[in-house]
Amino acid sequence: MATASPTAPAPWRDGKRYLWLIGLVVPSLAFVAFLGHGITGWPFWLWLGPIIILGVIPAIDLLVGRDRNNPPEEAVKALEADPYYRWIVYAYIPIQYLGFAAAMYLVARGNPLPGMLAALGLDGWAGLLPGRLGVPFELTTVEKIGATISIGCVGGIAINTAHELGHKRPRHERWLSKVALAQSGYGHFFIEHNRGHHVRVATPEDPASSRLGESFYAFWPRTVLGSLRNAWRLEAKRLARRGRHPFHLDNDVLNAWLMTLVLWATVTLWLGPGILPYLLLQGFIGLSLLEVVNYLEHYGMLREKVHHGEVERYERVLQSHSWNSNNIATNVFLYHLQRHSDHHANPTRRYQALRSFDEAPVLPTGYAGMIVLALLPPLWRRVMDPKVLAHFDGDVTRANIDPRRRERLLAAHAATVDGSGTAVLVAEGPDPTPEDLVTAATCPGCGYRYEVAAGDEHEGFAAGTPWSQVPTDWTCPDCGVRDKLDFVLEPTP
Repeated sequence: MATASPTAPAPWRDGKRYLWLIGLVVPSLAFVAFLGHGITGWPFWLWLGPIIILGVIPAIDLLVGRDRNNPPEEAVKALEADPYYRWIVYAYIPIQYLGFAAAMYLVARGNPLPGMLAALGLDGWAGLLPGRLGVPFELTTVEKIGATISIGCVGGIAINTAHELGHKRPRHERWLSKVALAQSGYGHFFIEHNRGHHVRVATPEDPASSRLGESFYAFWPRTVLGSLRNAWRLEAKRLARRGRHPFHLDNDVLNAWLMTLVLWATVTLWLGPGILPYLLLQGFIGLSLLEVVNYLEHYGMLREKVHHGEVERYERVLQSHSWNSNNIATNVFLYHLQRHSDHHANPTRRYQALRSFDEAPVLPTGYAGMIVLALLPPLWRRVMDPKVLAHFDGDVTRANIDPRRRERLLAAHAATVDGSGTAVLVAEGPDPTPEDLVTAATCPGCGYRYEVAAGDEHEGFAAGTPWSQVPTDWTCPDCGVRDKLDFVLEPTP
């Protein structure tokens, strides 16, 4: 009697495959707001950005719940190679800038449709449009502010789009990252986030990691100014290795800012100098939206210090150093940004393949809802401070504490410390391979490979630069997670 052969398991499919298209709703808000306001005349349409981000998405998160499904390891390679997911991210940028141009025109000159129809010789169609869409109208000052804040929210989410693109290896994706950042004027994020924040995350030295007891309003100036200084320092250091002055167009901070200068100057020449305050306001809203997300991602998290031979450094970033959320609504709007622990462990991994881990601390709701809490410091601390303490098993000394509140927090939680406030030092063994014998070194996290014969011109290492001359504090230029001491070395055969 013949036996039936076992049925092969069905191939894994991404249950959120088409939900990712919802992310394109955000850059489309400018058009939805204009049509809603033009048809109904109701001013609230022009405030759609904050209404959606601070109201609608948090409500959907609470209603729909969480999604903890992870792609199986055998499906990750094909999932990351699928161009469908890439084009969703690419599509954000043209919609973003069409909406930006339309919103700035609406703020400066009012309803653009009558003029557009007249230019096309279609004046007769104006009477067929519903509401006020076919007649000239201008916005009140309050309405202009609402429209500007809404387009600033689009620019803030665009920084997250830039975040997704900026971590990838292809040059065109890194270039698109700078383009997405131009609207908000926060181009230095491209450098500081990848090569600064990812290296120093969850440490007191990182301006983008918030501290236990620190309010968002105290965090904002510290992170904005600190990130700017660090981005400039990182690029100046890289260019110095190439023998170039920091005021050079090869400086990725300067060329990113140049994009903003060209964009804003073009809009000002087109619409007049009166648009400049609104350009500044939307930029402020965009960067603030980014920084409030930074605030909640690592609140109170602290990495311990370890020894690698005679070198003292921070332990490698673990899943436990980032706050996660699996609330599905915010995740599809933000390209899985809430699976932040896996992102920090594997920064080059594409959003659709990011995973959830049990060891990662979990926020009580999605990022959108947590933004509302962050804007209300007493409520934020009431919710989050106990969670930080629980994460560290009640030992507040293991948290990244705001120095201004340190004594108060230690006293409140009856903590005892050794007086130094330094984390426990854990010994690690040094790599036995002598550096002078190294021909190549590979990042064990992302696979970046440094070959002595080829060097890395972008990093300022000419061909033939030996591994021993690569600075000890140099980090992987692709992932930023692993530094020189982590690299897997290949000795001379």
